[in-house]
Amino acid sequence: MKRRGRTLFVASFLAPAVAVYGLFVCWPVLQAFQFSMFRWKGVSENKTFVGLENFQRLVEDKFFWQALEHNLWIVGVGGSITMALALAISHALQDQSRFTRFLRGTYLFPHIVSMVVVAILWMFVYNPSIGLLTQSIQKMGFSDFNVTWLADPKTALPAVSAAFVWYAIGFYVMLFAAGLKAISKDVEEAAELDGARGLRKFWRVTWPLLWSVKRVAVIHFIISALNIFALVFLMTDGGPDRKTEVMLTYLYEQAFENSQYGYSTALAVANFAIVMALSAFVMFVFRKDPTGARA
Repeated sequence: MKRRGRTLFVASFLAPAVAVYGLFVCWPVLQAFQFSMFRWKGVSENKTFVGLENFQRLVEDKFFWQALEHNLWIVGVGGSITMALALAISHALQDQSRFTRFLRGTYLFPHIVSMVVVAILWMFVYNPSIGLLTQSIQKMGFSDFNVTWLADPKTALPAVSAAFVWYAIGFYVMLFAAGLKAISKDVEEAAELDGARGLRKFWRVTWPLLWSVKRVAVIHFIISALNIFALVFLMTDGGPDRKTEVMLTYLYEQAFENSQYGYSTALAVANFAIVMALSAFVMFVFRKDPTGARA
């Protein structure tokens, strides 16, 4: 009886939060699955049920697969660079001096700035006439150097990815810094007594002990990169020639420019499924903690 009363007490406190989550998260997701089965203009009450036709069209849509390829490129290349730089920076900033704390805050600053500000800032950086990047290269002795970074199909996607890495890296610096700080000094001292120093100590001791942090970092980056929208939309709008098109900019085009809300909702469902599948894959890869600790 006492246990039942405690259960009811806990449930009464959880019920409002669960109700809000169900109303504003679960219900819209279920509606998205429903709308993806219709041909719908978005502004009319007339909806034509088409079943899986939108998904069949999606499978045959080369622009969707091209957009997904760009998302995965950002995940793979951008994620690798972000994780490597964040780990190196956080490892270098392990002492607790005021200067290192200031640097951590500096690295985190881009992540708390509006994505609109980030996009405008990097558009100025990439400006071929007055941009900081082109001007710096020219002052290094390459006076004839002139690249239209965001208008060239070969450089547009790497340029946008670099801006995204700059924006995201601060969060992962803080994440890895917290993980490194949580490693017991006794473990590090024991490793040094056993002769593990430098890179050997890092790979044999530090890297395995960051298991849970790595899992969170990779999953978070996958979700962020697959849901990237504002940065690409503002900097290139998916151009030139769709070379920076990502899933959400293509979804926006289909919904708000072509008024194909049924098909755009199918794109949203596909994006949701891909994010969940990749997250589940990462969870599977990191299913076993090499240190033997519980997740």
